[in-house]
Amino acid sequence: MEPILSTAPELAGILAELSRLEPIFHWPPKSMTREMLEEMTVGDFWEVGASGRRYSRDFVFDVLEQRKAKPEPDVWQTSDFHCRKLAEDIYLLTYTILQDNTRLTRRATIWQRTATGWKIIYHQGTIVEGHGAHPAG
Repeated sequence: MEPILSTAPELAGILAELSRLEPIFHWPPKSMTREMLEEMTVGDFWEVGASGRRYSRDFVFDVLEQRKAKPEPDVWQTSDFHCRKLAEDIYLLTYTILQDNTRLTRRATIWQRTATGWKIIYHQGTIVEGHGAHPAG
């Protein structure tokens, strides 16, 4: 039932770069400002959250600022990173997040390589139901 996911060898460097940037919309580094996030996203960015709701760029940034202002313990681990080239300078990065050993989500981010650095075009999270306490692989 599960697809066999692999990253082409020639994308190993891009996979490493993008993996270091994620999970950007889950809990960005404390040093990251709203301006930095805005620079890393295209102007018409939007996302679909794990709830299935669509969120605007400004709403996502507002939520991240709220999280940063009132940090809460958040234990999570990422795994299963894969990268796929979609078009010239456009890449799909997929991965899994296990949060607090209870909430498993699959994530997908479409990234564009530009002259000024990586930019996020789109992001989506999907809850994995009936997963148990360990990431499915």
